[in-house]
Amino acid sequence: MNQDIAAILLSEEEIAKKVAQIGAQISQDYTGKDLLIVVILKGSVIFAADLLRKITIPVNIDFIAVSSYGTGVKTSGVVKIIKDLNCSIEHKHVLIIEDILDSGKTLHHLTELLKTRNPESVQVCTLLNKPDRREEEVDVLYSGFDIPDEFVVGYGLDYAENYRNLPYIGILKREVYEK
Repeated sequence: MNQDIAAILLSEEEIAKKVAQIGAQISQDYTGKDLLIVVILKGSVIFAADLLRKITIPVNIDFIAVSSYGTGVKTSGVVKIIKDLNCSIEHKHVLIIEDILDSGKTLHHLTELLKTRNPESVQVCTLLNKPDRREEEVDVLYSGFDIPDEFVVGYGLDYAENYRNLPYIGILKREVYEK
């Protein structure tokens, strides 16, 4: 698996430090508020698990699965809800946890959808941000790292459901996904 990685973009240590900083900020910003963390499956699970352990205030957690990529490397532009939330978000502060903000289409669609369900607020927290790829603007309250326009895997991010378990974020060799 490591032979498919062209370079390590972010190490385990860099990620852990940033996750701790974001967790501390969320804890401070949402003290005394009814906070619901909405984790986008599957890629955000590892980031969310580590982040939740750094948040020191009470939170509720739910999961949503959306798809706009399938097994490809570029978004199709069509966002599908594969698994919806199990709980009501009415009158709650919703914080969406995302692994990577790329074109913005998926997060834009999701935030607009959740806003129709009468939450107190809807905000976004993403570990990775690719500003060069943005096609749809998304307000992001918490962002870990701005990264270049490279295809990255690891720490939950995948290519065709592989590489999620890498403890770092690496740049995938082009020959792997340009077959």
